[in-house]
Amino acid sequence: MVHDFVTPVERRYPSGHWPSQKWHRYDEEVLPLWVADMDFVSPPVVAEALHERVDHGIFGYGLVPDSLREALCAWSSTHYGWNIEPAWQHWLPGVVPALHLASLALTEPGDGVLTVTPIYPPFLKVAEHTGRTPQQAPMREPLSSEEPWRLDLEALEAAITPTTRLLLWCHPHNPTGRVWRRDELAGLAELVERHDLYVVSDELHCDLLLDAGAHHEPLAAAFPALAARTITLWAPSKTFNLAGLTSACAVIPDPSLRRRFAATAKGMMPDGNVLGLVAAEAAYARGEPWRQGLLEVLRGHRQTLEARVACWPRVEMSPPESTYLAWLDLRHAGLGECPQKKLLEQAGVALSDGADFGQPGFVRLNFGTTAAQLETALSRLDRVLKA
Repeated sequence: MVHDFVTPVERRYPSGHWPSQKWHRYDEEVLPLWVADMDFVSPPVVAEALHERVDHGIFGYGLVPDSLREALCAWSSTHYGWNIEPAWQHWLPGVVPALHLASLALTEPGDGVLTVTPIYPPFLKVAEHTGRTPQQAPMREPLSSEEPWRLDLEALEAAITPTTRLLLWCHPHNPTGRVWRRDELAGLAELVERHDLYVVSDELHCDLLLDAGAHHEPLAAAFPALAARTITLWAPSKTFNLAGLTSACAVIPDPSLRRRFAATAKGMMPDGNVLGLVAAEAAYARGEPWRQGLLEVLRGHRQTLEARVACWPRVEMSPPESTYLAWLDLRHAGLGECPQKKLLEQAGVALSDGADFGQPGFVRLNFGTTAAQLETALSRLDRVLKA
């Protein structure tokens, strides 16, 4: 089957029918390249499965089917070399709720919840929302666009206090697009064990590694000693553009951790979204050809973006190694304290504000859109960033 990643799809409906956060947050003339929501039609196999489920006509309380658990087990074995068990899976409506549940389940009020910055904004709110103490450690910035962002183990350890109990980890990393090196992960694993921390490893972008031959290894699989203290989070939402179907999975090998997590979720989370579960199974069981087509498109878009950034004076970007998100340093671009606002006003392009990720002066750009829409947005940015 040939998948179409070229034809733009109208997502901004004047009547407000099927509104989306991405396309309806800003005025009609603004091109949105902000939230992590792609503009590609989701895999046809998913749509077919959803049509079949809708035709059934009844949407009562559902159960996670054994076939979905088995599909995720097969995906993990095939793509990551990690043989997980069906019983390890706790399905729930989204990764962000899972972060909060983990904080409530594994820590006590006042305990420290640690993460590295910049980071996906909800990470920075977990401690506050759950009555814990927020703790942050900065990553090591690249010295040039040829270098990647790196994990600063010294800064991370310096941020740990006697109250620190939980590390919120992002692997691969959002927003920088880093695919962590084995030596970085080994240092992290040693630190986690020595300080007796729990880890939530958000691996939402792990199926969108952009470099040829790249292979994702889950943190708990790479370092088996961590499995008893790690909750791994996966979802089809980014890989297959299914975010609105709110379906994610916490993979928890340790029975005690699993019971604590499940007990905390009881009464706080609704039962599984029956359509989200159907979509997840179709994606993991039959969505691989679509994913491969998507990766080819994203690699081309990354190359387009790299060439464009090279023409923008005083703008820096380490090319992302994963997903469809680029992290741009605009601190020296002459756009003031909030470059996101200036580009919105002067170019009519909506990007994500780096301040929300803990790093003002940066923006995150979503290049998961059609080539035509990307080119239009980049041409608008040219008018401001080339000046």
